[in-house]
Amino acid sequence: MSQEQKTYYLKDYRPPAYRVEHCSLTFDLHDDHTDVHSVLSLSRHPDPDAESELVLNAEKMEIVSLAMDGATLQNEQWVHDGEELRIHLDLPDQFKLQVHNRIEPQKNTSLNGLYRSGSMFCSQCEPHGFRCITPYVDRPDVLAKFDVRIEANRKKYPVLLSNGNPVDSGSLADGRHFAEWQDPFPKPSYLFALVAGNLEVVQDGFTTASGRKIELRIYVEEKDLNKVEWSLGSLKRAMQWDEETYGREYDLDLFMIVAVDDFNMGAMENKGLNIFNTSAVLANPAITTDQRFQWIEAVVAHEYFHNWSGNRVTCRDWFQLSLKEGFTVYRDSQFTADMHSAVVKRIEDVRMLRSYQFVEDSGPLAHPVQPASYQEINNFYTLTVYEKGAEVVRMQANLLGEQDFRRATDLYFDRFDGQAVTIEDFADCMAEISGLDLAQFMNWYRQAGTPRLDVSDRYDEDKQRYELTVSQSCAASPGQADKEPFLVPLRIGLIGRDGPLAFTEQDSGPEAEKVLKVSEKKQTFIFEQVAQRPIPSLLRGFSAPVRIEFAYTDEQLAKLARVDVDGFNRWDAIQQLAERTIEQGAWHDSNSTDLLVETCRQVIEDRDLEPALAAVMLQLPTVDSIFDNQQQPDLDSIYLARKRLRQALATNLGEQLQQRYQSLASDEPYQPTPEQIGQRSLKNTLLAMWNQGDSDAAFEAAQQQYKQAGNMTDRYAALSVLVNSGHSRAETVAAEALNRLYRDWKDENLVINQWLSLQASAERPGGLARVQELMQHPAFSMSNPNKVRSLIGAFCGLNPFNFHNPDGAGYQFLADRVLELDRLNPQTASRMVNPLSRWRHFDTERSAKMQQALQAMSEQDLSRDLREIVDKSLA
Repeated sequence: MSQEQKTYYLKDYRPPAYRVEHCSLTFDLHDDHTDVHSVLSLSRHPDPDAESELVLNAEKMEIVSLAMDGATLQNEQWVHDGEELRIHLDLPDQFKLQVHNRIEPQKNTSLNGLYRSGSMFCSQCEPHGFRCITPYVDRPDVLAKFDVRIEANRKKYPVLLSNGNPVDSGSLADGRHFAEWQDPFPKPSYLFALVAGNLEVVQDGFTTASGRKIELRIYVEEKDLNKVEWSLGSLKRAMQWDEETYGREYDLDLFMIVAVDDFNMGAMENKGLNIFNTSAVLANPAITTDQRFQWIEAVVAHEYFHNWSGNRVTCRDWFQLSLKEGFTVYRDSQFTADMHSAVVKRIEDVRMLRSYQFVEDSGPLAHPVQPASYQEINNFYTLTVYEKGAEVVRMQANLLGEQDFRRATDLYFDRFDGQAVTIEDFADCMAEISGLDLAQFMNWYRQAGTPRLDVSDRYDEDKQRYELTVSQSCAASPGQADKEPFLVPLRIGLIGRDGPLAFTEQDSGPEAEKVLKVSEKKQTFIFEQVAQRPIPSLLRGFSAPVRIEFAYTDEQLAKLARVDVDGFNRWDAIQQLAERTIEQGAWHDSNSTDLLVETCRQVIEDRDLEPALAAVMLQLPTVDSIFDNQQQPDLDSIYLARKRLRQALATNLGEQLQQRYQSLASDEPYQPTPEQIGQRSLKNTLLAMWNQGDSDAAFEAAQQQYKQAGNMTDRYAALSVLVNSGHSRAETVAAEALNRLYRDWKDENLVINQWLSLQASAERPGGLARVQELMQHPAFSMSNPNKVRSLIGAFCGLNPFNFHNPDGAGYQFLADRVLELDRLNPQTASRMVNPLSRWRHFDTERSAKMQQALQAMSEQDLSRDLREIVDKSLA
């Protein structure tokens, strides 16, 4: 599989030689092959800078015949090298190309292009899957109208779906039938979709603000008909929200979702026919946790929002991927914040960013939100493009303000409807509406790395003047040794003895909060009429994706955690205090430990504090997040100190934990409402904290909750406590509970995936042996990405205690599994290897073993996807 790696550069962009005005497709589906007949209406691109030669992408297929304007082309008139199809003729400015090709979806384990998931045909074409279906100019700046005809055995495949609106269907000879679909909107090939299978449908409807009736359908297997109510409701909430917030109505008469077991991603926004991983669409209280309910709602919204931010206005090329993904992640984050706890949503987003994207930014795989080059585009579906891209859009929204940002997005959608555009086009709309000069702001798109702000302060009591001096820097990253200063919106407030302080800055009037525009390497901001020396509340709401350093005392952090009016900064202060306590070894008599215990006590006892916020404030930073924040981290010391701190909290707060836990018991029927979700989150956080000590009462409470739970949220939380408990009876009790869960739910993949993940991430010794044993279990399959992520991904990404065992066995295990996966599914393989790319950050012994595992992989015949990641990790 390994080939010479070609690098693609943003600077080399040229329009294609030909545009596709219309694409007519006929699929003749059979169990052992599929014949594809296409008719492409091609016209020469008018741009003088366009490429000169027509190149059709054509991979993993047999070309049966070619014809141009009805005349069959002879073999010597075209060449197919396995990746590209070229025609050796002088081509007219306009012509029709007729292609007959054959593919084998039943052998396609990459889940890219047209493939089989169980007994179902389905497609995944983003970014380059369509070229594995039929020859095409497979790039996002080629938009065409599609007509699709599907023919298949009626008994095996009674449901035949594609993009757009159904226009005809009927019977054929030999028990076969057909369906025809027409999409009236031009789209790039990556948005093409096809599904054929024995599926049931749940239908609903939505009336738009203008009074149009939209039919909604979710297609699932018969056994899953009782798991789509939440997704349908989420879809309707998203449709209404997008109308109210962005003024965007849905444009077709029909919107469809199909649930698929085997899928590389969470979901795909194909125009009018969204294909979803079953894990991202199926839910009911018996099998789904609160966290999963919220995630499904967000994914459904995300894919629906793509109808405008991605489909109606799409990317000119894949270097612009964040144009659709970063913008749409920001939109779905807004939506979730409006549906649930806004402050907790913000905390969750930042926790994800700091724990994973910041790591990406500081490692060998760092790249800008708008990368300048790539070798395999599949490898750029990253947290930098998605999550950091969303933060960059958020900063623009905050710089413009709500009204101007809405006006700017209206301009963007209206100006570029039906076009493939660039990140610069989006930013130009922001600048045009607001009048802001965003030239420096574009460094956020073009420079990799996480900026660091070092902040110091000075207070003049006589003049009641307070100064903040901010210095910014950004470490070198691959290909970018020196960075220009970023424009950083730094939201701040000042906290005094009794709470927030008012202040004035330069010519402004009294304020309680201010966004400072940090644009230089070093700046000083002066605040007048500050009545007492304040504690600065910095980076409120996480106003920019930066690391910030300020010499807070333990007492100042505790104060911010108690009285700051910004919920995000309350959480962040207690996280910093906990991390500092862990760094100091979490000794019982340390000042920071005592302050943290007292601060947690106040959080537990504060009945006015939003339960969902209280829950996240009580959750300690992870081992990985602490490890990544330190310059010379000691993984073993961090793990032991964190464990010691959890025990100290349980010992000192046992009575408060028990009382508040018991007060949150409820007999209310389960609903995934924000109020109930917040209460369950706090209750289960308290149960986990309480069980970090040696209390028999806490262990009994976990057992009782597991036995009596009426929903998966409480059941899974209690089981997690039992599996990770240090109680003398924990191993026996946990084993019985795990066996019971498997017996009860062995036919429900979504539950069994959680069952696998919980065991893979358990901190108990012997984790690798457990994972290797579970790989032989009937519940596991290497060909299913959900199973791989649940077991292998959870072990390598969520179990530092076992994965980073000094013997290096975890590293070799991951390398072996990645090589095995690479032969089946290169996309999944390349995403699984990332834990090894961090080898430079570890101690000498671990670092050497991780590097050895990567080096051994590099000597193998690797896919293009995996080759790029391994080579960059070793560079």
